[in-house]
Amino acid sequence: MMSWATLSVFVPTFLLVSLTPGMCMTLAMVLGMTQGVKRALWMMVGELIGVGLVAAAAGAGVAALMLRQPALFMAFKWVGGAYLAYIGIMMWRSRGRMAIPNELEAGPPAGRWQLALQGFLTAVANPKGWAFFMVLLPPFLDSSRPLGQQLMLLIAVILTIEFASMLVYATGGKTLRRVLGKSGNVRLLNRIAGTLMIGVGIWLALG
Repeated sequence: MMSWATLSVFVPTFLLVSLTPGMCMTLAMVLGMTQGVKRALWMMVGELIGVGLVAAAAGAGVAALMLRQPALFMAFKWVGGAYLAYIGIMMWRSRGRMAIPNELEAGPPAGRWQLALQGFLTAVANPKGWAFFMVLLPPFLDSSRPLGQQLMLLIAVILTIEFASMLVYATGGKTLRRVLGKSGNVRLLNRIAGTLMIGVGIWLALG
């Protein structure tokens, strides 16, 4: 397994990184604002699956191989970024299931699989995430101990911290919706959320 000394360094290190604003945290805040924290959990499921896959691949050395295929990876990034930007444009125009309806409790919500796909794409198509785990994980892996057990423990810690951080951001988005919604600024909320979503898409494509 892994020593407590190693974990005592890894946990605060990743906690600080996870709480730093980024694509996944921005997405959590947007969905907390437009869909509510409960439905944003579906995005978090997809995001956590993606983060887990990236972390496992990075720890096993697959990430380096993945990044040696820049054309394929670039295409994946652009498709994912275009998808998120399209959703952002629809939200900015107060259209589509991701947008907040004029009456805050009206209208069909976004589909669960749609939300999960957004989270998964954002996590897996983020090259900074791959590069980050390639740099972060190796120093905490002891070559004299079984790699699989160490990776499983570190990934469990990563996913726990990531989930807690996304909950914080989603709750902040819900609070913003409540504050602005009381004053009838639903269009403003949609434009804020849409702009952030477009920004995440551009960040994903060009990052």
